[in-house]
Amino acid sequence: MIPTLIIISFITFVVIQLPPGDFVTSVQAEIAATGGGMDAATVEAMRIRYGLDQPKIVQYWRWISGFPKGDFGYSLEWNAPVWKVIFKRLGWTLLISGLALMFMWMVSIPIGIYSARYQYSVADNLFSFLGFLGLSIPDFMLSLIWLVFGTLVLRVPAYGLYSPQMVDAPWSWAKFLDLLIHLWAPVIILGVVGTAELIRIMRGNLLDVLNQQYITTARAKGLPEDAVIRKYAVRMAINPLISVLGMQIPKMISGSIIVGVVLSIPTIGPIFLRSLITQDMYLAGAILLFMTTLLLVGNLLADIALAMVDPRIRYE
Repeated sequence: MIPTLIIISFITFVVIQLPPGDFVTSVQAEIAATGGGMDAATVEAMRIRYGLDQPKIVQYWRWISGFPKGDFGYSLEWNAPVWKVIFKRLGWTLLISGLALMFMWMVSIPIGIYSARYQYSVADNLFSFLGFLGLSIPDFMLSLIWLVFGTLVLRVPAYGLYSPQMVDAPWSWAKFLDLLIHLWAPVIILGVVGTAELIRIMRGNLLDVLNQQYITTARAKGLPEDAVIRKYAVRMAINPLISVLGMQIPKMISGSIIVGVVLSIPTIGPIFLRSLITQDMYLAGAILLFMTTLLLVGNLLADIALAMVDPRIRYE
């Protein structure tokens, strides 16, 4: 994982440097758009201050060499260490993503089992239709639909995590309930696409397992159908879902970026988008590397969980 992260960090830094100009260029453009301007001496002083006058390889080394010490660079726009900027919003990002993962598993596994047991029934066809619908609608579109529907039809605040009167209020039971009222929408929106995908995977795998000979043997021994499904079939059919879980973790983080921008939720999404627009390379690079780390850690945890769930799998 460590060599992979080093290679990805280098690629990330190169990709962020590909657009023409740099952070100072973006600042110049924003000032020019308001009718102002910057003299050459000020521009050169800013480049020297932020180290943008150094060769790219020197800038990369200054950035990556601080990682082992917990130093992820300095945000040029926020004028603060990158970790402090990310840490303020990281908690909400992980909370919403974690709840979305729980929602996906709690909904997809029972529906997938039911659809496989009652194949081609009315409910199975309905769940299949809803699954394909969920796969076809991106999360940003669902966010926009909820934003319009909640605001114009339901007349409720469909954006943010708190009502306007609760934003600056001290923590209380009323504020906590207000948070729960606003939290369920982004969680469901973020989990819809993954839920639809997991339903299809669970249904297809369980249908394959139910045709295996050991399932026929278990039924021939007189075991109840619920025991056959729960104890034998589901244990084997759930393995691919555990493997997919490693890929779902970074998907939840990246999905929360778009949902956070559309619904004005204080995740890392808005600051990530802003860092790309202004070419705040250290902040954008740290967020990209953070999502890459989650992907690698998620795959590692999925492999370990798979070995624990299925005794046939062993790693030496």
